[in-house]
Amino acid sequence: MGAPLQKTDFFDVDSLFAEEEILARDEIRRWSRERFQPIVEENYREGTFPLKVALELADLGAFGSTIKGYGCAGLSSTAYGLMMQELEYVDSGLRSFVSVQGALCMYPIYAFGSEEQKQKWLPKMAAGKAIGCFGLTEPDFGSNPGGMITRAEDKGTHYLLNGAKMWITNGTMADLAIVWAKLNGEIRGFIVEKGTPGFSAPEQKRKWSLRCSVTSELVLQDVKIPKDNILPEAKGLKAALACLTQARYGIAWGAIGAAQCCFETAKNYALSRIQFGRPIAGFQLVQTKLANMLTDITSMQLFCWRLGKLKDEGKVDFAQVSMAKRNNVGRALDMSRVARDILGANGITDEYPVGRHMMNLETVNTYEGTYDIHGLIIGEKITGLQAYAG
Repeated sequence: MGAPLQKTDFFDVDSLFAEEEILARDEIRRWSRERFQPIVEENYREGTFPLKVALELADLGAFGSTIKGYGCAGLSSTAYGLMMQELEYVDSGLRSFVSVQGALCMYPIYAFGSEEQKQKWLPKMAAGKAIGCFGLTEPDFGSNPGGMITRAEDKGTHYLLNGAKMWITNGTMADLAIVWAKLNGEIRGFIVEKGTPGFSAPEQKRKWSLRCSVTSELVLQDVKIPKDNILPEAKGLKAALACLTQARYGIAWGAIGAAQCCFETAKNYALSRIQFGRPIAGFQLVQTKLANMLTDITSMQLFCWRLGKLKDEGKVDFAQVSMAKRNNVGRALDMSRVARDILGANGITDEYPVGRHMMNLETVNTYEGTYDIHGLIIGEKITGLQAYAG
């Protein structure tokens, strides 16, 4: 008899990472398991997000970590991905908080903003002194963001925004929102600051998924936006989708963490759960399930390693990110269900994390492009034919 597998890295993918990438991963792993893991179940039960604790991540360079300058860490895309992996090992809501702050708020300011906007917001956001959210999805427009009805009017001395956004992570606690609206028929990005008259962000409750995360509406009623608050280069739906590509990249990595947690929990449980006089890990059905899970995790790891290299080389295509997000989250969701099955009735209690990951991954599989929509993005690359628009 051999010893059980100790490390969820069957193909020694760790050897492909640079030393600084491993250091970044290990620091986030240490923090998330020491500081967040002990409190996540209580917050999940209560439907609350421990913001004060999460903001400690600023000291670890987790916010906007790939941005160079402006108080940001300037890490590689792979280092950032490994950080997202470790955050989602603990909870998808924690990774979502960091993803939105960096990929959906700091990135558009960095990529499309003026130098004055970058100097004003990026250092504060990197330090955790300002929280951001991203307003694209609307009540009637999710997979079809180009159909948005939120409007901006040029009033000469200011812009006037009217509309509503839904399913906005961080919205209620955010100091600024990157809001997308149509100005003279063209989609543009705006910075809307907390406290602006007519702007509110009521929290959405009654969730059974991502409960350790703040989800909000954004309501804009005759909101006056200074001319300086339009992102000068955020023009067209392509700009908004570029932000989503950044977020989807981190999600693909994060799903590995959720999958690893489910696999390791199921493996350890199977080794200790005695039925018919021996551990259930010794039965063929359980071993096959564990083998399938480890195979999927290994493919997910290799997907993301290669994707990170392409991203840092400036060669990544948005459809490649779609493939990684679709594959990794879909596989992680499947694994969470298998892990729940291995744990039996214990899998539905919060004594173990697999039920929480299973419910969270239902949301992760939907946001930033559903599993099916990403399939159509890949399908268009294959055929040259667009199937998701009339």
